[in-house]
Amino acid sequence: MTAPLTPPPPPHEHSPHQAWQPPGAGHAASAPRDAWTGGYHDDGPGMRTELIEAAVVTLVSAVAGVLLGVLWWWLAPQVPLVGEVVDKTWNVYIKDTEGEQAIGVDGTFILLGLAFGAVSAVAAFLVRRRGGVPMVVALAAGGLLASWLAWKLGVRLGPEHDVIAHAKAVGRGVTFPAPLKLGARGALLAWPLAALLVHLGLTALFAPRDPEQPGLHPPAPDLKDPYGAPPA
Repeated sequence: MTAPLTPPPPPHEHSPHQAWQPPGAGHAASAPRDAWTGGYHDDGPGMRTELIEAAVVTLVSAVAGVLLGVLWWWLAPQVPLVGEVVDKTWNVYIKDTEGEQAIGVDGTFILLGLAFGAVSAVAAFLVRRRGGVPMVVALAAGGLLASWLAWKLGVRLGPEHDVIAHAKAVGRGVTFPAPLKLGARGALLAWPLAALLVHLGLTALFAPRDPEQPGLHPPAPDLKDPYGAPPA
């Protein structure tokens, strides 16, 4: 008499020798992936909102450039000039040839630009803590525009540009201030560079992190065999 054959398991039952699959793998594969953010959920405010915020940051930076120009005109040291008549011709000379007032004019603009750039970066980070490319571009463009406006406004508010006419007006041998000018044009980059560096640091340290998506990191498989015995 022969023993009855064991029937094969039904198709829907898993054999203990089947390949292991992580739980939820099918759901993760079929979840819709966002083409813009690269994740399965979009927690950001949207591109339109980011562009609006970037435009506001650029506009506010340009307005703050007016304040920078006024402060530069007010705080920058004056370069003393003096007018003399040689052979019935008016000539203007720097009174203190060894003075550092001209360097102080550029240094004042650079220090003010760095301070304004840092403040603008902090304000932009408080508005949008997640950062983003539009915000970075707005900080750079707005800072450069603000520096240019501050430069032009400070020069316009400064002393008269026609130094010969100014020397004739004050008289021979009388000291008068030189026109306000920016000797190093690279000082215009102080604001945007400071804004980008401070904003990058704040974003790296305090920006919110995206939560890990479920199913992307499957748990480690159980190394025990189906009968519970530990591996050899």
